[in-house]
Amino acid sequence: MGKNKLARFKEIRMFKNVFEPDNHEARSGNYFMKGNWKQDYYKNKNPLVIELGCGKGEYSVGLARKFPEKNFLGVDIKGARMWCGAKTAIDENIINLAFLRTWIEMIKSFFGQEEVDEIWITFPDPQEKKRRKKKRLTATGFLNSYRSFLIDNGIIHLKTDNDLLYNYTLSVINFNNLELVYKTSNIHKTDPDDELLQIKTHYEQLFLKENKNINYLKFKLPKDKQIIEPLD
Repeated sequence: MGKNKLARFKEIRMFKNVFEPDNHEARSGNYFMKGNWKQDYYKNKNPLVIELGCGKGEYSVGLARKFPEKNFLGVDIKGARMWCGAKTAIDENIINLAFLRTWIEMIKSFFGQEEVDEIWITFPDPQEKKRRKKKRLTATGFLNSYRSFLIDNGIIHLKTDNDLLYNYTLSVINFNNLELVYKTSNIHKTDPDDELLQIKTHYEQLFLKENKNINYLKFKLPKDKQIIEPLD
């Protein structure tokens, strides 16, 4: 591990806007912030929006800047990357943004029922191999996990350069008769003036240089409906 990474891991532990539960806390399902994010950290009752796989936190930072009336929480396991977003939030005094360092597979451990209003999934690993389909962040196992803490008909946003992941997620939506709010296979062609969609992560900028299209899906997830995997 490089010296820069070690320094960031050390520094991030001192950041008050970063939460780093240990394995026991993550597995117990009783993390002390569960059900208490709004009142104990943000000190308000505003909607809570989480970004899963936030990486360097560019999208979370961009959203928090644009929507001070909402609370944002970036989630990722890679602390050295997360340091970038957390440091930016501290330097700019972005008080409606925090970060949680954990595995997304354990996400249910950190939020109470109906505590989260929206979920953003930005440029996740598409897990293209069929045997790894269950690891896609829009796979049915994950969607059913999100139901445990998302409000009824809470919004899920997916932004990806990967056509396979886009089409797979669309098939999950259609197979389960979920409400599709919006879809596009090229946001920079169809929505060039949408400030929400024009926030760009490090990876998105690289993809655009390669002339890749950027897909986007926005759909609702009902709380009382078990999500089923589409037939192959």
